[in-house]
Amino acid sequence: MLIYLKNKHTLVVDDFSFKCSIGKNGTTKNKVEGDKKTPKGSFYIENLYFRKDRVKKIQSKLKSIPITKFMGWCDDLKDKKRYNKLIKVNKKTKHEKLFRKDIKYDLLIPIKYNFKKRILGKGSCIFLHLTKNYKPTAGCIAINKNDFLIMLKVIGKKTKIKIT
Repeated sequence: MLIYLKNKHTLVVDDFSFKCSIGKNGTTKNKVEGDKKTPKGSFYIENLYFRKDRVKKIQSKLKSIPITKFMGWCDDLKDKKRYNKLIKVNKKTKHEKLFRKDIKYDLLIPIKYNFKKRILGKGSCIFLHLTKNYKPTAGCIAINKNDFLIMLKVIGKKTKIKIT
């Protein structure tokens, strides 16, 4: 299965075309932390993270992990060990909070960009997540909740996302 970013407004999954938004400054082969660009390339996807207090029925072949108030994703350029990884939130480590007041991370799939041999400053927290208004992201790909739920039914752990 392949998820394909056709252009900055269209995400193709199987026979479905979904409206989407991407990084405010487009796509790039040379991603840098904070550049508001979506990285180009082919990447596997990670597990599904979700807010069980907001999303009730999920059909997915992905491993589904409930988001707690203590979950964050490290974007700390000073923390080589935890950079671009799921962490337990603490005041010392800079991170993206997963348990949010808005709906963005009610459903969330990390894209395995800069994942195995992580390089500090090469970009972190690149997610497939939710949007209501399709405003540009900080580098992620965002779709609406109904489309996300449809996508979850057809993708699996061997799914790749291709960003051109």
